[in-house]
Amino acid sequence: MDLILSALDILMRWDVALALLAGSVGGVLIGAIPGVGPAVAIAILLPATFSMDPIVGLTVLLGIYGSSMYGGSIPAILINTPGTAVNALTTYDGYPMTARGEPRRALSLAYSASFFGGIFSVICLILFAPVLAKVAPLFGAREIFLAALLGLILVVVAHRGQALIAGALACFGIFLNTIGMEPVKYTQRYTFGTDALGSGVNLIVVVLGLFAISQAFVLLTEEDEKIRLTRLRGGMFQGLRELARHPRVATVSAGFGVLMGMIPGVGEFTAQFMSYTYAQKTSKRPQDFGNGSSEGLIAAETSNNAVPAAAMVPLLALGIPGEALTAMMLSVFYVHNVVPGPGLFQNDMDFVVALYLALLLLNVLVMIFLLFATNALIQVVRIPNRFLGVAVLTLSFVGVYSLRNSATDCLMAAGFGVFGFVLKRLNLPAVPIILGMVLGGIMEVKLRAAMARVKTPFDFIDRPVAFILFSIIIIVLGAHLLRIRKEARALKEAEWQTKTSSTRFGALLLRRRTSFLKEHGRRVRDRHAKLLRRLTDLF
Repeated sequence: MDLILSALDILMRWDVALALLAGSVGGVLIGAIPGVGPAVAIAILLPATFSMDPIVGLTVLLGIYGSSMYGGSIPAILINTPGTAVNALTTYDGYPMTARGEPRRALSLAYSASFFGGIFSVICLILFAPVLAKVAPLFGAREIFLAALLGLILVVVAHRGQALIAGALACFGIFLNTIGMEPVKYTQRYTFGTDALGSGVNLIVVVLGLFAISQAFVLLTEEDEKIRLTRLRGGMFQGLRELARHPRVATVSAGFGVLMGMIPGVGEFTAQFMSYTYAQKTSKRPQDFGNGSSEGLIAAETSNNAVPAAAMVPLLALGIPGEALTAMMLSVFYVHNVVPGPGLFQNDMDFVVALYLALLLLNVLVMIFLLFATNALIQVVRIPNRFLGVAVLTLSFVGVYSLRNSATDCLMAAGFGVFGFVLKRLNLPAVPIILGMVLGGIMEVKLRAAMARVKTPFDFIDRPVAFILFSIIIIVLGAHLLRIRKEARALKEAEWQTKTSSTRFGALLLRRRTSFLKEHGRRVRDRHAKLLRRLTDLF
């Protein structure tokens, strides 16, 4: 109880309250605009948060991260266009409800499910925080290295069908982190005598280039769609009553969101897939899924909104981000010399609980805002793409220049923006680059610290937590290789069946053609014989 009171004391400041309000409302607005998303907004705001207190800056970023999914459901339901990438599954059942004249019901249900998922995850993690405080001291340098390596591997294998290119991009991110001053002996690496590279490649420059500037290029090259919106009539409280009729689906989906959010590199998409599949298999009306099922909409929205709070666990407990947004937040810690990890749970537990309480208040503020302001909010989907593109591009370069007042950083950000634009056009992931830069730095420092006490390779895993993490790495790699082998075998069997079918079909055609030629030849011979007999009779 004393811990919660201490955390509330941190939050009872006017700047923290203002940051919470701005982050929650701003996140909803950002999420409701298709094509922008929380990654772009956080990347633009990141340089500004460096001058704030850690709790204020992180509250703003957490507000955008947690509330953007609420706003992303609005265009997903009304115009079949997800506001954020994680709202794509919302279109499956949300838009069919709109098509049959129930947009208010769909939005109200989406808001209620999102609220339940967010509150459920925060309560679970506040209760789980004391356990984390006891487990965190068991992680030393080698355990954090192995955890970072596991996170990087999970990020790579999560990109099914693109694991090889994801691994290459993660290695590229690790290489970018090695440019500049080496962190132990302070020697120059890969600068090639260039002063501009002496201070290294700044993470924020890369983030703004790959996410914000590249998205600005996409918005500038896309045509605007004609959008027709209808005014919503009636209250928005219907979804709360309907959600209460499906407690099992909501609770299990929120549980999936919490579990998947705590695993680095997994996140919302896996949580949504597992929740949606569970809801469909256990539903009494599975045929309704994809055609306006309330259970499907609950599963999708509950699971994705349960992830943000859970994603803070590896970040705060181990200093390991699970995806790009938490990697950006990690830089706020480093700027203010607040080191996330075991020491944070031991020495600043009130700060951790304050962040979770901020997420709790965030969900309450967003829910109140959406219940009364949806009709005004839905108009933001009409903002032209080119206007958004110019605004994002301008703000991005302002943010890059404000970091170090360097024109070189602006040129570098523009280069990464072009590279990110190419990746988007080729449908390739940019997240592994960011996580490679962040986790690569953690792995290098922790590996060097651990090697001072390691004489043989087996000494690296001679402690229980290190051995468990190493075993998980082996299991993940083995499972991934087995899956690749299984998919290759299935592809080979499919090719063989196709080839066999083609061969059989060809043989059948050949037999039919031979039979046809024989029959045709017989008929020709008969006609010739008849003609010869007639000629003989005439003469």
